[in-house]
This record gives sequence, structure tokens and C-alpha cells, in this order.
Amino acid sequence: MEASGIGSAVNGGPKLPPPPEDEPPPGRDRLAGIQKGSSVCSRSYFVVVMVFVHVYILNVIALLFYVYYTNGNNHGVEGPTPGPPAPTTGTPAPQHKARLRHEQDNSPYTYLPRLEGIKVGHTQKVELVLNKVHDVKTLSLKPLLFEIPHFLTEEECKLLIHLAQLKGLQASQILPVDGYKEAMENLEISKADIFNLLDHNQDGQLQIKEVLTHSRLGNGRWMTPENIREMYTAVKADPDGNGVLSLEEFKKLNLGDFHKYLGNQRITMSDLVRNSQHTWLYQGEGAHHVLRSIRQRVIKLTQLPPEVVENSEPLQVVRYDAGGHYHAHMDSGPVFPETACAHTKLTTNESAPFETSCRYVTVLFYLNNVTGGGETTFPIADNRTYEEMSLIQNDVDLRDTRKHCDKGNLRIKPRQGTAVFWYNYLSNGKGWVGDLDEFALHGGCLVTEGTKWIANNWINVDPNKERQLWFQQEMARYAKDENESQKDWTADTSYKDVHVDL
Repeated sequence: MEASGIGSAVNGGPKLPPPPEDEPPPGRDRLAGIQKGSSVCSRSYFVVVMVFVHVYILNVIALLFYVYYTNGNNHGVEGPTPGPPAPTTGTPAPQHKARLRHEQDNSPYTYLPRLEGIKVGHTQKVELVLNKVHDVKTLSLKPLLFEIPHFLTEEECKLLIHLAQLKGLQASQILPVDGYKEAMENLEISKADIFNLLDHNQDGQLQIKEVLTHSRLGNGRWMTPENIREMYTAVKADPDGNGVLSLEEFKKLNLGDFHKYLGNQRITMSDLVRNSQHTWLYQGEGAHHVLRSIRQRVIKLTQLPPEVVENSEPLQVVRYDAGGHYHAHMDSGPVFPETACAHTKLTTNESAPFETSCRYVTVLFYLNNVTGGGETTFPIADNRTYEEMSLIQNDVDLRDTRKHCDKGNLRIKPRQGTAVFWYNYLSNGKGWVGDLDEFALHGGCLVTEGTKWIANNWINVDPNKERQLWFQQEMARYAKDENESQKDWTADTSYKDVHVDL
């Protein structure tokens, strides 16, 4: 998807033409030799992002120590941390466990089907509409990504745009809010500890890309290597001008100077992580027949249980004007003991302090032909290995969709009526949701001319099978109870009038 990031925080509710589709894009293996290192989804890093997702880069720098302080002296290394075990969350209320086990044994689904990719370029036939066969073409295996031409008709595309305009669109991201000063005043941290957490390779030198990596999912201004150098110059942080900070140089810094510098910078929408407008269209019972038909086609395409799709998010319609973009991101977040899936949290009496979007599948529809730019990029699709720090090399940031979309491994040109869908998670080997697929990193390239319209369907599945099944049972119970009105939080209904980006 191109219109939403990985989730919400506490209590939150890029031009060269694309390569021919029958040829592998250039540079597909240019990062192949790099060994897998620390993950974007490491637990400590994830918690920092979720807590301070609306804060500037320096907020993140300062508050990385929050994780260090609460998780013990492990300096952000993945794996178990010393101290008491994390509290168990996401378990249904005790009085309902027996019924859950009984109904789980008789559940209409015990695993989640996944389409086979076979190989890049492979095409399989699927009947999505009566007497009409669609081609489903494999675009990549990492992530497992497919393209379906003519999924929507021209008339359906125009209708979705019209309905979105009638509903009214809202900016997908607002300008960042400054919360740095207060955060700094509330933390007693040493600069040595901050430096150590930022020093990804532990070589005693803080490189620009190490700083950028830690701010990659921030929901504020998009920081570039040029931005960091300008900031270093303004606050005299890098006396020798080599772009690298030693521990001694870092200790001499006044972090308040960074705050003051950032606060004085003029920020426009083009400076943000995303620059678009969107709205949500209800797809549940009683919705427009085209919206209902699209949902039924999605069920046939993905082969997922109907109740799972029906209880997922409604359709999001997004408009990118000239200059619009969305830097590379993930649609979903990993679920750690500190997090809960947004869609199952209420029904399972979750006590986890953070929530994230658990979007097992993304289905993206192109609603028009874009005059210039606007491709969907998967920068590291089908790379042999993944290593987060390799995303930034010699000031080329593969996540930057305003400047470097042409350097990504795979780019998909918008064609009206075409759908693409991919899995954001791997399989756990037992037919359920596994780890987050890091190769699903994607973004919306800069629209250089005209307007781009897309729509997104996300299918929500909790990696915790017990929580997901409990959620489905509760949703079914409320739907069947004629004596009780539909709860405000039931999946599709709760999005009908939403005006925030998830």
C-alpha cells in the first residue's frame, strides 16, 4: 500500500521509465552480498518508533535510551533481555477460554491459504467474476507479489474516485509536532549511552546513515544526508566536516542546539514522509454494490476465509497530486509483547500499551493512468539478503521515493484497473502468519505530472491465532444477535467516518 504506515502510537487510535515487465529490473542483486544484520523490526527499535512516531529525528535519538534503560544493558541487541519476563497480553478472558477452544476445533478455517508464486513471470488463471478469467502474474517472490490486469473496469475506477470526492479527502499526514524539549527534560541520559545505541556497527564512529536509519519510520519530516550535514554545520557538531562523529565530538554537543535548529526550519508537505490525501469507503452490508463486488473479488483472489476479509478494513482511496509521494515503508508492524493488533485489541481485552496495524495482505488498485511518475517501488524486492544499513549507500537512500525510485529493484507503473497484491508477513510454516517480510518495503514514487489515484484493501490477521479466532467469534456473535445493536468498534463500521491516517 502507499497510503499508510505501520500503526499508531500510545492511545492513538520519485525520472527514468520503468523496465519492461518481462525482464528483471536492473540492480536486483546489487545488495546481494550483504549479510543479514540487525532488523528494522528489532524489538528495541520498534518500541522507540512506536512511542515517538510523531517527533523529529532528534527526539528519536534522545529517546533510544528509553529502550536501553527499560530493557537492560543490552544496547539494543535483539533477543531476550534480563529481568522479569514480559507480561502476557492478548489472551481472551478466562471465562471464555473453554468456549474458544471448543469453537476453534470446529472453526471453518484452521490455516490461511497462500498463493504459490512459482517463479517471477509465472501466470496463473483465476475466475474472479462469473465467466471472466483473470491472469495473475508473479512479480516477485520476496515479497510474494502478484499483478492482476483488468481487475477493475474503467467505470468502476471512475466511480471509486467519484465516491471518494463526495466523501471528502483529507491530508494523509499533518506537519510534525514538536515534543523534543519536554522529552529531553524528562530523561536523565548520558551522551555516551545515546552514542552507543546509535552506533549500529559499534565501530566508535557515528555515520550519517546510522542516524538516518533510526529515523526511517518517523511520521514527521523526511531527513536526507544533506539535511543532516546542514544541521551538523549549523550547530558546529562536525568540526572536521567529514560527516562522521566520534564519541568525543558527540560528548561536546548541546542537544538543545539541535532542537532549536529544527524548530526554526520551515517545513512544507513535500518535506514529509508522505504527501497525499485520502478517505475511507465503507464496504460492509448495505454498501454500494460496486464496493461489495470488489470485496467479493478480493476474497476469491486471496482465497482467504470470507469472514476474515469481511472483518478487515474498508477501502482506502488515495490521491497524489503533482509532487505527491510516499517514502518506502511497511504496511504492518511486528507484534511484540508490548504491542497489540489494532483490530483485535478491544475484543481480547488487550492490556498492551502500544498497538499496530496487522495487515497480512495488501491489495492495491490503480484507478487511473498517471501522466508522469507515480510508480510503486519495491526497492529490495528479490534481493538475496536483507540488511537495513545497506539501504543507504554513498548518499543514495533507496527509501527516498522523491529522488531514487529509479534505483529500486522493482517498479510497477500505474495502469488503470490493474491490481497488485502482496503478503506483508511470511508463513510460520504451519499455515498461519509468521514474521514480518522485510522485503515488502515499498513506496509511492514522486508524481511528476498529473494526478495519481489508487485504492487499498488491507486484510487484517493477528499473528496470534488464538486472538484472531476469538476476534472472529466475537464479531460473528454480535452480527447474529438480533437483540443487541452492532457495536461501534466492529471492524468495518468503525471506519465509516474516520478522518485519520492509520
